[in-house]
Amino acid sequence: MYKLRELESRDLTVINSWRNDPELIGHLGAPYRYINLRVDEEWFENYMRSRARNVRCSIVDENDDVLYGLVSLTNLDQFNQCAELHLMIGNIEHRGKGIGTFAVKEMLHHAFMNLNLHRIELSCLAENTVSAKLYENCGFKHEGFQRKAVFKNGKYIDMHRYAILREEYMEIKGNE
Repeated sequence: MYKLRELESRDLTVINSWRNDPELIGHLGAPYRYINLRVDEEWFENYMRSRARNVRCSIVDENDDVLYGLVSLTNLDQFNQCAELHLMIGNIEHRGKGIGTFAVKEMLHHAFMNLNLHRIELSCLAENTVSAKLYENCGFKHEGFQRKAVFKNGKYIDMHRYAILREEYMEIKGNE
Protein backbone atom coordinates (compact mmCIF):
# COMPACT_ATOMS: atom_id res chain seq x y z
CA MET A 1 0.00 0.00 0.00
CA TYR A 2 0.95 3.67 0.06
CA LYS A 3 1.56 6.45 2.55
CA LEU A 4 2.27 10.17 2.52
CA ARG A 5 5.32 11.70 4.13
CA GLU A 6 6.67 15.21 3.93
CA LEU A 7 8.84 15.91 0.90
CA GLU A 8 12.54 15.40 1.66
CA SER A 9 15.69 16.50 -0.11
CA ARG A 10 16.50 12.87 -0.96
CA ASP A 11 13.43 12.87 -3.26
CA LEU A 12 14.80 15.62 -5.49
CA THR A 13 16.78 13.50 -7.99
CA VAL A 14 13.67 11.48 -8.87
CA ILE A 15 11.44 14.57 -8.92
CA ASN A 16 13.88 16.33 -11.21
CA SER A 17 13.71 13.44 -13.68
CA TRP A 18 9.91 13.70 -13.65
CA ARG A 19 9.96 17.45 -14.16
CA ASN A 20 12.16 16.89 -17.21
CA ASP A 21 9.76 14.36 -18.75
CA PRO A 22 7.82 16.12 -21.55
CA GLU A 23 5.14 13.39 -21.63
CA LEU A 24 4.40 13.76 -17.92
CA ILE A 25 4.45 17.56 -17.99
CA GLY A 26 2.13 17.41 -21.01
CA HIS A 27 -0.65 16.24 -18.65
CA LEU A 28 -0.11 19.06 -16.16
CA GLY A 29 -0.87 22.77 -16.25
CA ALA A 30 2.80 23.71 -15.91
CA PRO A 31 4.82 24.49 -19.02
CA TYR A 32 7.56 22.11 -20.06
CA ARG A 33 11.04 23.52 -19.61
CA TYR A 34 14.45 22.13 -18.85
CA ILE A 35 15.07 22.13 -15.11
CA ASN A 36 18.45 21.29 -13.66
CA LEU A 37 18.84 19.71 -10.25
CA ARG A 38 20.02 22.95 -8.65
CA VAL A 39 16.72 24.63 -9.58
CA ASP A 40 14.83 21.83 -7.82
CA GLU A 41 17.14 22.12 -4.81
CA GLU A 42 16.31 25.84 -4.60
CA TRP A 43 12.58 24.99 -5.04
CA PHE A 44 12.91 22.60 -2.07
CA GLU A 45 14.78 25.18 0.02
CA ASN A 46 12.03 27.71 -0.73
CA TYR A 47 9.43 25.16 0.34
CA MET A 48 11.26 24.62 3.64
CA ARG A 49 11.09 28.37 4.27
CA SER A 50 7.36 28.55 3.37
CA ARG A 51 5.93 25.54 5.20
CA ALA A 52 3.34 27.76 6.91
CA ARG A 53 1.75 28.35 3.49
CA ASN A 54 2.46 25.01 1.78
CA VAL A 55 2.27 21.30 2.54
CA ARG A 56 4.22 19.10 0.11
CA CYS A 57 4.09 15.34 0.51
CA SER A 58 5.79 12.49 -1.24
CA ILE A 59 3.58 9.54 -2.10
CA VAL A 60 5.60 6.44 -1.26
CA ASP A 61 5.30 2.69 -0.84
CA GLU A 62 4.67 2.10 2.86
CA ASN A 63 7.11 -0.83 2.95
CA ASP A 64 10.16 0.29 0.98
CA ASP A 65 9.64 4.08 0.59
CA VAL A 66 9.72 3.96 -3.25
CA LEU A 67 8.61 7.38 -4.50
CA TYR A 68 5.48 7.30 -6.70
CA GLY A 69 4.45 10.94 -6.82
CA LEU A 70 3.79 14.23 -5.11
CA VAL A 71 0.67 15.77 -3.63
CA SER A 72 0.64 19.31 -2.30
CA LEU A 73 -1.51 21.94 -0.72
CA THR A 74 -0.19 25.35 -1.72
CA ASN A 75 -1.11 28.95 -1.06
CA LEU A 76 -2.74 28.11 2.26
CA ASP A 77 -4.91 31.07 3.19
CA GLN A 78 -5.75 30.90 6.89
CA PHE A 79 -8.10 33.89 6.72
CA ASN A 80 -10.32 32.32 4.03
CA GLN A 81 -9.40 28.76 5.11
CA CYS A 82 -8.57 27.56 1.59
CA ALA A 83 -5.70 26.09 -0.39
CA GLU A 84 -4.84 24.72 -3.83
CA LEU A 85 -4.29 21.00 -4.43
CA HIS A 86 -1.64 19.69 -6.84
CA LEU A 87 -0.97 16.07 -7.79
CA MET A 88 1.73 14.41 -9.89
CA ILE A 89 2.25 10.67 -10.34
CA GLY A 90 5.74 10.32 -11.74
CA ASN A 91 6.20 7.17 -13.80
CA ILE A 92 3.61 6.03 -16.32
CA GLU A 93 3.63 2.47 -14.95
CA HIS A 94 2.37 3.79 -11.59
CA ARG A 95 -0.65 5.60 -13.07
CA GLY A 96 -4.08 4.00 -12.99
CA LYS A 97 -3.33 1.98 -9.85
CA GLY A 98 -5.22 4.11 -7.31
CA ILE A 99 -2.15 5.99 -6.08
CA GLY A 100 -3.59 9.39 -7.02
CA THR A 101 -6.95 8.63 -5.43
CA PHE A 102 -5.23 7.51 -2.24
CA ALA A 103 -3.08 10.67 -2.15
CA VAL A 104 -5.96 13.07 -2.82
CA LYS A 105 -8.14 11.46 -0.15
CA GLU A 106 -5.31 11.52 2.40
CA MET A 107 -4.54 15.17 1.64
CA LEU A 108 -8.22 16.13 1.88
CA HIS A 109 -8.39 14.45 5.29
CA HIS A 110 -5.32 16.40 6.38
CA ALA A 111 -6.68 19.67 4.99
CA PHE A 112 -10.10 19.44 6.60
CA MET A 113 -9.39 17.51 9.80
CA ASN A 114 -5.92 18.78 10.77
CA LEU A 115 -5.50 22.18 9.09
CA ASN A 116 -9.13 23.28 9.62
CA LEU A 117 -9.53 24.40 6.02
CA HIS A 118 -12.94 25.07 4.47
CA ARG A 119 -12.23 24.86 0.73
CA ILE A 120 -9.72 23.04 -1.47
CA GLU A 121 -9.52 24.02 -5.12
CA LEU A 122 -7.56 22.92 -8.15
CA SER A 123 -7.14 23.32 -11.90
CA CYS A 124 -6.56 20.65 -14.50
CA LEU A 125 -6.19 20.65 -18.26
CA ALA A 126 -9.58 20.33 -19.97
CA GLU A 127 -8.21 17.50 -22.10
CA ASN A 128 -6.97 15.56 -19.05
CA THR A 129 -10.15 13.54 -18.55
CA VAL A 130 -8.40 10.94 -16.37
CA SER A 131 -7.50 13.55 -13.75
CA ALA A 132 -10.94 15.15 -13.97
CA LYS A 133 -12.57 11.79 -13.24
CA LEU A 134 -10.22 11.17 -10.30
CA TYR A 135 -11.07 14.55 -8.74
CA GLU A 136 -14.81 14.11 -9.30
CA ASN A 137 -14.64 10.62 -7.74
CA CYS A 138 -12.98 12.21 -4.69
CA GLY A 139 -15.87 14.67 -4.31
CA PHE A 140 -14.63 17.74 -6.16
CA LYS A 141 -17.28 19.77 -7.97
CA HIS A 142 -16.67 21.29 -11.38
CA GLU A 143 -17.01 25.06 -10.96
CA GLY A 144 -16.19 26.19 -14.48
CA PHE A 145 -13.28 26.61 -16.78
CA GLN A 146 -10.73 29.15 -17.86
CA ARG A 147 -10.71 29.55 -21.61
CA LYS A 148 -7.34 29.15 -23.32
CA ALA A 149 -5.57 29.64 -20.01
CA VAL A 150 -2.29 27.79 -20.64
CA PHE A 151 0.06 27.53 -23.59
CA LYS A 152 1.24 23.96 -24.28
CA ASN A 153 2.69 22.38 -27.40
CA GLY A 154 2.12 25.44 -29.54
CA LYS A 155 -1.52 26.10 -28.62
CA TYR A 156 -3.65 27.54 -25.86
CA ILE A 157 -5.63 25.05 -23.80
CA ASP A 158 -8.62 25.45 -21.48
CA MET A 159 -8.32 24.67 -17.78
CA HIS A 160 -11.12 23.22 -15.67
CA ARG A 161 -11.66 24.53 -12.15
CA TYR A 162 -12.74 22.21 -9.34
CA ALA A 163 -13.31 22.62 -5.61
CA ILE A 164 -14.54 20.70 -2.61
CA LEU A 165 -15.92 22.25 0.56
CA ARG A 166 -15.53 20.90 4.05
CA GLU A 167 -19.26 20.05 4.36
CA GLU A 168 -19.13 18.11 1.07
CA TYR A 169 -16.11 16.18 2.31
CA MET A 170 -17.83 15.44 5.64
CA GLU A 171 -20.93 14.18 3.84
CA ILE A 172 -18.78 11.81 1.73
CA LYS A 173 -16.95 10.58 4.86
CA GLY A 174 -20.30 9.99 6.58
CA ASN A 175 -21.48 7.82 3.67
CA GLU A 176 -18.37 5.61 3.57
